[in-house]
Amino acid sequence: MDFNWTSEGRGTALVLSIEDMLGALPDRQQDAVKAELDLLASLSDNHGLIGAEQICAGQGIDIERLVGIQDILLFLATKHPKAIDRISVQASLVRRNGGRNWSTFQFDNDGRPWALDSQAARDAFLSETVAILDLPTHRKRVADWYEAVRSHPITGEETTLTQATIYVEERAESELGFGQSKTLERHVVPKVLEVGVACDAKARIVEVCAKGGKKVRDQYAEAFSRHFAPHSEPPIEVPRRDVVLDVLRKEPDFLVEPADGIERIEVSSLDFHVAGGGIARVERRGEDETIYQFLNRRFGSHSPLQAAGWQILAATLRIVLAPRDGQRRRTLTITLRAPNTTTLPNKTEKDRQFVLSLLERWGMVASPPNDSDVVEPS
Repeated sequence: MDFNWTSEGRGTALVLSIEDMLGALPDRQQDAVKAELDLLASLSDNHGLIGAEQICAGQGIDIERLVGIQDILLFLATKHPKAIDRISVQASLVRRNGGRNWSTFQFDNDGRPWALDSQAARDAFLSETVAILDLPTHRKRVADWYEAVRSHPITGEETTLTQATIYVEERAESELGFGQSKTLERHVVPKVLEVGVACDAKARIVEVCAKGGKKVRDQYAEAFSRHFAPHSEPPIEVPRRDVVLDVLRKEPDFLVEPADGIERIEVSSLDFHVAGGGIARVERRGEDETIYQFLNRRFGSHSPLQAAGWQILAATLRIVLAPRDGQRRRTLTITLRAPNTTTLPNKTEKDRQFVLSLLERWGMVASPPNDSDVVEPS
């Protein structure tokens, strides 16, 4: 959105006073200040607020006493100007989380530490980024590494992420502009390409936001594995889609087709969260009783499925496949955790796509958001 320089609402006096101050500045300086204010205005939405909260929490910047995103942005612009660029990137990443330019990769939880603080690993990863982008080696590049704190929207649990925004000098473009002689001239304008990487070392998850398609993001994940987790197995891509768990509030009638080859499906566990911080897990008891029958028998109307205030936080499904083509019976187990975490079974693309198609059919994952760019043009 553009900054409203002609406001006639409640902020008229403020706008006029700012205009008076700007009017005393030289023309070029006015343009520069207005451009900065326009940038702040573009971040004055919910995505900007989430980005500011994540960045400030990670950098130890106290914004609790501030009221509203506008107050936060003006404070940061004057006291912590570097944070504004990070918030701009963070807001864009939040907006595009799970979209077509976003991929999430899961490592095995093998207990082997990542070398995220190694400067040598960071430098090598940055050099490989330029190679993946297929840009000449003389192009300027820099990686901004920092910590951000992501808060779980239901439980409030905080996760510290190590993030990197990689800026690479892209091919320049030729544009018309006014020169020193006040005549039109053609200028060569440098462009910047941005790649975002977010690492959750505890959950062993790496998120990559970059243009170029799945194959390019696979290359970034492979490069990350090579330089930061060389002793671990390469990660697998998992969908980062919002999960829809309310469909499990009553015993589901999973729609299956003969071609699926499914023998049975069961909900083997449910995790619940209640306001105030309470968390409860219920697991399926045995072959003669489903988890829903147990909850109804044991708790009746006080069951977390029916009582007010309880939300389904996670669910585990067991999909039992009938024997076929000489193979034995197989069980695919998947856990869905709000808001957007899924653990897809095994390590084959065929199984992952099969389970994802089932979840889509059952309405248990939301459609991915549409997006076009990695981050806003620089």
